[in-house]
Amino acid sequence: MSERHTLIITVANRIGVLARISGLLSSRGFNVENIIGCPTENPDIYRIQIVVEGTREQIEQLSKQIQKLIDTLKVVSFPHKKEDAIYEFVLAKVPTRGGRGEILDLVKVFGAEVVDISPAFMTIEVSGPSRKIDRFLELIKPFGLREYLRSGEITIG
Repeated sequence: MSERHTLIITVANRIGVLARISGLLSSRGFNVENIIGCPTENPDIYRIQIVVEGTREQIEQLSKQIQKLIDTLKVVSFPHKKEDAIYEFVLAKVPTRGGRGEILDLVKVFGAEVVDISPAFMTIEVSGPSRKIDRFLELIKPFGLREYLRSGEITIG
């Protein structure tokens, strides 16, 4: 049965490492649903999180192939299960005209935070499971959601 997995790949911080990983994924027929790369405590080591879909066997094989790539230090796969801590982060820009109080009520209900406010717009930060983010965006749209930036799913192993 096909399911979503997050691959957490620890790599040496070298030019082209992400290109080699993404090339391997595309050559094996995997579609990258989400990808995030960031430095670790050690600036010479990066951690890349990739969300892909496949069977447990396909993901296991893919993990082994990624592990063989030069500069790969470690690969860990997490299947997405309801009890796992898989979160997303979103920044949303909303006009403040004619609904500031109601918007602030939504911010409070969702445990969000206003990170910037101007006479014309409010920037809101929300984090949590994907369903929570989907609901927040759905409820904020009637207020004229101007734009938003969504991190994609992240987890820690």
